This record gives sequence, C-alpha cells and structure tokens, in this order.
Amino acid sequence: MHFEVLDRVPVRMRLWSLSEDVLIEVGPTADHLVAITQWGEVRIDDASPWVRESLQRLSFGPVWVENLPVQREGLLQVMRRLGNCVVQSLGLDDETGPLLSVVPASRLARFREPPEIDADRPIRLSRFVGMRANHGELVLDSPVSRFRVALHRPLASWVVGSLCSTTTVTDLAALLRMPRPVLTDIVSHLVAGGMVLAGEPGSPPRFAEDGDPALVPWAQHDLLFHARSRMARHNGPPDPSFPQVERLLAAPVTRSTPVGTGFPLYRPPLASLVTGDPPLTEVIETSRSHWEYADREVTAEHVGELLFRAARIRWTRLVTAAAGASHMVSDRPYSSTADLYELELYLTLDRCSGLPRGSYHYDAREHVLTLISDSEPELFELLDAAKIAAGSSQRPPVLITVTTRIARLSWRYSGIAYSTTLRHVGALQQTLHLVATAMGLASSALAVSDGATADDALRLDWPSEVSVGEFIVGTRT
Repeated sequence: MHFEVLDRVPVRMRLWSLSEDVLIEVGPTADHLVAITQWGEVRIDDASPWVRESLQRLSFGPVWVENLPVQREGLLQVMRRLGNCVVQSLGLDDETGPLLSVVPASRLARFREPPEIDADRPIRLSRFVGMRANHGELVLDSPVSRFRVALHRPLASWVVGSLCSTTTVTDLAALLRMPRPVLTDIVSHLVAGGMVLAGEPGSPPRFAEDGDPALVPWAQHDLLFHARSRMARHNGPPDPSFPQVERLLAAPVTRSTPVGTGFPLYRPPLASLVTGDPPLTEVIETSRSHWEYADREVTAEHVGELLFRAARIRWTRLVTAAAGASHMVSDRPYSSTADLYELELYLTLDRCSGLPRGSYHYDAREHVLTLISDSEPELFELLDAAKIAAGSSQRPPVLITVTTRIARLSWRYSGIAYSTTLRHVGALQQTLHLVATAMGLASSALAVSDGATADDALRLDWPSEVSVGEFIVGTRT
C-alpha cells in the first residue's frame, strides 16, 4: 500500500524558518539585530546586511537553505545563537509542502544539523515517543527531547509507523518501496529531533537509551507528565494564563451538595486544642503509618474532629485577578495554590460508632456529611481495594477518598492543573496524617487505588470530578 508514490528520486530541500512568535528588529543604530522570542530577547551584534535579510526571510516561513543570500558558516553561527527558535524542515521539489518539521519545544533547545545516517545502522523509535493529533497534523513528542516533530504529510507518518521495531534504512527502503535518499533524510531529521535512535550493530543491536541508568527507571507516561508540568522543558503558555476566562465561568468553591441524608459533625473547641495538643515537633517525630487497627471503633466525634481540623472551610471571599477575572476563593487548614481548593472529600465508613455504614460526601463549608450510598457491595468493593493497597489483613474502619474538580484549577492554570492538584493531595494527606497522629488515631495514605470503582461508587461526574488520592483511618492497636 502506498500513500504517496515517488516514481523518481526527488531533490530533497533542507528548509529553515524561525518560530512563528519570533520578531526580528533592527537596532537603533543599525549595527545589530534583536530577536524577540518567547524565551526572551537575543542580541546579534555585527549583523551583516545579508544576515539581516536572511533572518527577515526566515521569519516569514520555511526557506530553502540553498537560496539564502549569505555565507553558510556565518549563518550557522547566527542559527546557533537562535537555537531554541529555529525550525528545520525537510521538503521535496514537488511543490506540495514540507514532509516534516523539527520544532524547538524548550528554552534549552540548541540548533544542530541533521546527522549523517549510515544506511545499515540499526534505527528505531525511542520508547519515550508519543504521537498525537494537532490541528490536522500528527505530532511526535518526547520528554527526553527538547524538540517536537510535526508530520505534515502521510509519507512521513508512514515512515514513523514503520520504526516501532529495530530496522535499518536499507531494510526500510525495501519494505516501503521508497527511494533510499528520501528515507535517509527523513530518518536523519527524526534523529535530530530526538524521536528516532541510531544504535550500534550487534545481536541484538544496542541503543544507548536502553542501558541509561537515568532513563531505565522511568515509564514514558511518568516522564512525559513530569516534563509537561515543569517550565523550560516545553513551550506551553506560562502558568497563570486564565485560558478559559472568556469561555467558562469560574467553578464554584465547592461542588453542589448531593441529595441524601445529612449528618452534622462534631466541632471541637479550638481553644482546648491549642492548649491540649502535643507540640508539633513531637507529632512529626512520632507520626507513623499504621496498616492494622484495634477492635475499638472510630467514633463520629473522631471523624468530626479530624475533618474540622484538617479540611473545613474557614472563610470564603471574592477576588479579582488578571484580565478582570473575578472568582471566589476559600481558606482551609492545608495549603492550596492561589487559595483555589479544588479538592473534595468522600468518606466510606465501615466501623464508625455514631454514623451508619455507607459512603458520604463531606461539605467543607457546613461541616456536614451527606450519605450518598449505603450499598454494601459498593462499600465492600471500595474497602477491599483499600485493604489490598495497604497490604493489610483488615478493611479500614474509615476510608477517605480525595477527588478533584479539575475545572476549578484549569480555568486559571493552563497545562499544569493536574500536576498542581496532585501536589494539593499530598498537602492534604500530610495534614490529615499529622492531625490523626495528634488525636492518637492510626492513619496512612495509600499509594494506589481502583479509580474506576471509586468514580462509580461515589457517583462522581467523570471526568469533571475524578478520584486522585486515598487516606485510611482507624484506632491504634
């Protein structure tokens, strides 16, 4: 099957351009240029008229390198200065546009020309590469690369799809019935973009990535998630960008109270806690995770005090941020970025005197539990999953499931909403653990859970609200 038939060996055209957001300005005395990029300004001194003309042309779109009116070495020096905003594309002389483009995706990207690839050298896709659709094209991303590769034409996609296992340019040319020079240049650009690995011959062939002790521990999705949640390693928008302010209203401080029987909770007197609690240092030094529990039941008073001290809403107020975006924020005992507090708590009670068995939603504003399900099969499924995750022989008396309403964060933070909510989960779990320790309870955070079970049993509106963490509470043995 052929997506594009090449009945001759076309001329390959190396194309350069500057990223769309780059603006080239001539200095006031015309003795230097300033390139204004998303990463900052780059000053280019002693720029000849030919360099100025070349950069101006590159700012309008891809230009065949052979047509640039400047000495190659001089332009290469300038390209290295602008490495994090130089796009390298591969085209053919068929006037149908570039095959692919290697696009800088990080402030740390550096300009380098595509390497020479021996036709019999082992090649394959990196295991960290992911493919996604973007504005009608396929795009390759990798957390270990400072570039992304846009596949503009099916021919390039066809080649990429054939590199899932180890092969060579020679074998690939025979398989795809493609002229070897074209295939070599495509692979060379993919190697330059960090998407394809060039290995060493052997049985089996050796690829540096496979034995790199810094990469072996990482799963592709974990490293990609990390890279996308930190600045400088990708060229997404800055954090507080309010990307949805024109399309959506800010999500409310809390979700609506579910239909069900409400149970007002105990509110401990704060004055007695201040005088009667052990010192913070003592709590920290004596805190331990507990996986087994005494026969004594947790009480409704325990539950009320724990939630009051760790998760209640102390106040709410209206704030106005960038672009006139007004929204409500709240204050609670654990920390949350910009006081957004997108987390919700659900309690599944198995052995708790003073409260019926079942699953509840916690209203942090009113300090009330609302029963949402007393189904024993769902109750046991949640508790058994928690027992297995804890490596315990007992079902936990109290399981706290933490959920996030992601729109509460993504309305303000673009691209880092989910990583931010996971940080908040950790802050909440730590606060719950320290409070439980001060109260003399056994507690622990869980590392894994059955998210689908929780989403169904707790009647969550997935994916508007999803489970993101678990915490178990009991009495100490």
